[in-house]
Parts: sequence; structure tokens; C-alpha cells
Amino acid sequence: MPGPQTQRPPGTETAMTPRPDHGEESYRGSGRLEGKAAVITGGDSGIGKAVAIAFAREGADVLISYLDEHEDARDTARWVEEAGRRAVLVDGDLADPAHCRAIVDRAVEEFGRVDVLVPNAAYQMTRESLEDIPDEEWDHTLAVNLSAMFHLCKAAVPHMPSGSSIIASTSVNSDMPRPTLAPYAATKAAIANLAASFAQMLAERGIRVNSVAPGPIWTPLIPSTMPAEQVETFGEDVPLGRPGQPAEVAPAYVLLADDQASYVSGARLAVTGGKPIL
Repeated sequence: MPGPQTQRPPGTETAMTPRPDHGEESYRGSGRLEGKAAVITGGDSGIGKAVAIAFAREGADVLISYLDEHEDARDTARWVEEAGRRAVLVDGDLADPAHCRAIVDRAVEEFGRVDVLVPNAAYQMTRESLEDIPDEEWDHTLAVNLSAMFHLCKAAVPHMPSGSSIIASTSVNSDMPRPTLAPYAATKAAIANLAASFAQMLAERGIRVNSVAPGPIWTPLIPSTMPAEQVETFGEDVPLGRPGQPAEVAPAYVLLADDQASYVSGARLAVTGGKPIL
């Protein structure tokens, strides 16, 4: 279990105790995504990093979008390249719609297309009362978590062939919101709704859209956005009694990206340690 600790947002995995497990030593691929080109936002650490490693070991080239955590991002790229796949790093702020479009442009320039899009990056901050939430923090949370997904999908879809997949990251908070994470929870509910809409809208193009709803996962977002005493007990309230590791979430994204899931669209997959989602 994690001890009490804090970081400045967005946080970095190198300062976490214990260090998260992204599947560096455990994930074994079997060619399920051979030859695919993937874009993952928030791919420097946490769930995004675990997904990047898993995708690469399944045979995909990966564009890793991140804010400014250069050391973490380079480490993700190293694991992708050690799997024999191409890694492309793109830093910048997803709150800027132009940057979202630039990410897709770079992917098309490097790979020629986008087979899998994972809009995963997110921002949250703990606030004890409504009055404590700064207006600019509300706007920023919606821009990074929700609007970025819209801009990324809108830019990517023209470059996604039939059989492609979009996999959004929602949260257990979308259905059972923690009140101290109100803006974050609201965006996660909206992301689940948007993914369901896109699944219906894009079906005629052969593009599948699904989402993954993680529970408490041990990522840099936790010590950088929660008080130390909450970090110490993080994840204890789920039936499994512990936080999950990013490596335990990544297989859900692989499943949804795999061509064998060709009839799975509009789904929401819970990875919550036993806590139900509605």
C-alpha cells in the first residue's frame, strides 16, 4: 500500500513510493495488434504508459502524447522500442485544440493512418468545497479531459480505416462521483456518454468506440492531486482492498483494440477491483 506522499501536478512516476507497475517485466504479447498504429494521450506514465507497453508488445507502433514529463515519456518510448516497435513522442497541452489536431497530423505523417486512438490523459484536483474550485480549474479540467477527446476524435476519424478502434478512459467516478473530485467526475461521465454516442455515429464507417472505467489505480495523478492522508488509504475501499496497478488495466485496452473484438462497440469495461459501475 502507498504511504503518505505528495507531489506537484502533473506528478512523475520516479518520485512515487512504491513505483507503479506498468507491466515492464510482466506483460507478454502475442501479436494481437501486429502492424497497427496507435495514438495514446497521457502515455508518459500511469495507465497510458502501461497501454503503450502492452500495445507495443502486441505489435503496434505508438505515438505517445504527454504534457511535459520528458523523463517519464522517454522511458515509455524506450520500452516501446525494446519491443521492436516505433515510438513517437509529442509533448504539449491538450487543452489547446490546435495541439490535439497536431498530434493526429504527426501520427499520420509518421504512420500514414491511425488504427487505434486512446484519448486517456486527464486532470483532476481535490477540492473540499464548491467555493474552493477556481473557475479556471473547472475550465481546464473540461478542456483536458473532455474537449480534447472531441478534438482528437474529430481530427483522427478521417484517417481511421474500417476496423479501427477508439478507446476512451472514463472512471468509476462517472457513476459514483467522489464529491471532492466534482469537475473530474463530471468529465468522466460525459466521456462515457460521448463514447456511446460516437459508437453509434461511427459504426457505418466501421470504427468501433468503447471505454474503460478504471477504479483506484496507482498513478502519478494520485499523489499530485490528493492530500497525503488520502493517498495513504487510497484504494482500501474497494472489495479487493487495494489500489490497482496500471499493468492490471492495460489488458482491457488490448482487448478492445484487438480485431477479435470486432462486434464490441458501445461497451464500457469496468476495471475497478470489484466496485460495480452502473
